[in-house]
Amino acid sequence: MKTRHLPLLCLVVLLLALRCAAEEASTSIIFTTLGRSYYAFDIYSLPIQQHPLTPNQELRLTDGHSVNFNGHFLSNSSAIQLPTHSPPLQFVYITERNGSPTIYYDAVYTSSTRRRTRSALQSITAERIQVPLLPNNPSDTSQVSLKDKPSVTPDGEYLIYVSTHEDPGVPRASWAAVYSSHLESGLTQRLTPYGVADFSPALSPSGLWTAVASYGPDGWAGEVEDLTTDIYVFLTRDGTHRVKIVEHGGWPSWVDDRTLYFHRRGDDQWWSIYKATLPSNGPVSVDSVVVERVTPPGLHAFTPATSPGNNNFIAVATRRPGSSFRHVELFDLVDKKFTELTRLVSPRAHHLNPFISPDSSRVGYHKCRGEPKGNSSPQFLLENVRSPVPGLSLFRFVGSFPVFSPSGDRIAYVEMPGVYVVNRDGSNLRKVFDAMAFSTAWDRVRPGVIYTAIGETFASESSRVDIVSISVDEGKSVKRLTFDGKNNAFPSPSPDGKWIVFRSGRSGHKNLYIMDAVGGERKGLRRLTEGPWTDTMCNWSPDGEWIAFASDRHDPGSGSFELYLIHPNGTGLRKLIQSGSGGRTNHPYFSPDGKSLTFTSDYAGISAEPISNPHHYQPYGDIFTVRLDGSGITRLTHNSYEDGTPAWSPKYIQPVNVERPKGGPYCSFEDCHWLNIMPNWTGVGVSKAQCAL
Repeated sequence: MKTRHLPLLCLVVLLLALRCAAEEASTSIIFTTLGRSYYAFDIYSLPIQQHPLTPNQELRLTDGHSVNFNGHFLSNSSAIQLPTHSPPLQFVYITERNGSPTIYYDAVYTSSTRRRTRSALQSITAERIQVPLLPNNPSDTSQVSLKDKPSVTPDGEYLIYVSTHEDPGVPRASWAAVYSSHLESGLTQRLTPYGVADFSPALSPSGLWTAVASYGPDGWAGEVEDLTTDIYVFLTRDGTHRVKIVEHGGWPSWVDDRTLYFHRRGDDQWWSIYKATLPSNGPVSVDSVVVERVTPPGLHAFTPATSPGNNNFIAVATRRPGSSFRHVELFDLVDKKFTELTRLVSPRAHHLNPFISPDSSRVGYHKCRGEPKGNSSPQFLLENVRSPVPGLSLFRFVGSFPVFSPSGDRIAYVEMPGVYVVNRDGSNLRKVFDAMAFSTAWDRVRPGVIYTAIGETFASESSRVDIVSISVDEGKSVKRLTFDGKNNAFPSPSPDGKWIVFRSGRSGHKNLYIMDAVGGERKGLRRLTEGPWTDTMCNWSPDGEWIAFASDRHDPGSGSFELYLIHPNGTGLRKLIQSGSGGRTNHPYFSPDGKSLTFTSDYAGISAEPISNPHHYQPYGDIFTVRLDGSGITRLTHNSYEDGTPAWSPKYIQPVNVERPKGGPYCSFEDCHWLNIMPNWTGVGVSKAQCAL
């Protein structure tokens, strides 16, 4: 009997051995995305004609669990065959689920019912149909890409959207392009010419034309506020007959096939809505299109929304003087007056990217749904992000500068202020230091010792920033290692635990130094790099042979950073990454085998209009890897956020979300900082908003 089970036992052992070998060959990377962990976006809708508006009239359209945004209503006459007992609200939208953004179609049936709540009449969801419109198989790495700004042609046959799945092969060139997918067959064609990037596509009411914001052949120049895009139109069926119709504009939205609205920041620095009227006869060009300003100065108005044939009003997002929140308002095109909508139902929330139903009866938008009831929408300590590389798992971490302990069982990170340590499964969260700190690193020899820099971030060479070591398991004892206070930061220990490489501004320029890991600079200090430039964000390789760092030495003071390698003895200096003219490539971190680096960069340009998102200092940041010989540059993340400070784990982590035990401050993200600027505002000439009464 024993020998009968021997082959089965051998098979089990073999399978376990193969699994262990596969995990040993696999790796994991952790990174931070500014604000994204707190978005909790859902798409909501309000009636336009029912007044007065109350919070109970706001209808949540999406699932209350995923991150859902950038919706677009569909006409009931052009949709998939559905139950017809009542007209549904039909829309397409972007949803981030299963670790990757994709496009869904929802049909929401609503009914009105009286409930014994604080209000009388309440609109509730009675039935929902939910259909993914693009493949979203978690095991298919070829599907990893950003998706954005979806719409469906009036005949219901084609999905039009932005995707970043094709690499242009040029540093700092955006991967964003517009595609058309046939919904029945799945056949997809690119509508954007190769060598060009397009954003924010909008279908004309007939579906004949598509308008986009685009740089054309010039490409992105590195701006992060008002993109210097133009408006182009082309035939939706194949992308031909492409022509530029407006210089300087974004986020187009059609009323009819000759009229569209768009936003731009004007010469007076106010974001405003403009109208472009195409000629009815003759050639269409920048010279023949009539452009006129629609919304007045005195407030920021942007991301316009229209509905077919509606020449009475548009919906816009606004930022008004004295307000910290982005709201959706209607603008009357005849009376030139604003009517408030979302401020009346949720005044202390940001409302983004409005869209209007085809019959002009409802306006949609997305906002943070707030703290959930129960565990319907948990926050994640480690959020699995689908990786395009087999055997490499990716995780978005909730804190800043996360880094794994040498054994891989703990993570150190900062909250600004505060240094924290938490077990990888989310347990045993502790604050180990209560100060403004950044750039954490674990000692590779002495258990429980981490290094960090305390002081102001993004500061000058002379600013008070020093490096300390923290023994997190021995009473949280703190030891200062640098003493001159001249912007000493980004410590990285050698693999033998004897030395620390760091950057310092003690000479008047930020260069690299090496000091004693235990006694600090007073026990041993030598200079590694020298020059009138900035060398920073250093990381020591696991084999001790190389130190990787970011530097602007190719163009000092320009703000452009590229990656370099140098031996600890100061020899072998070479550039690893040419990030493109004016590019930024930062925060290198070695793989466990020392053969590759992960880093953050604008190498893939920008993927969406920054004003369509909450605030990101650098909305072009994505995570990449590269081999030490400079080959094999691979883009790992695809989104329009700011991904940064990546770090490799010493052990493979299964691609499964890890919940944050206590959750965090839901909706704690900020609107674009540059919308806080209200230029030369005196309160005169502003069109005052009316309450929707």
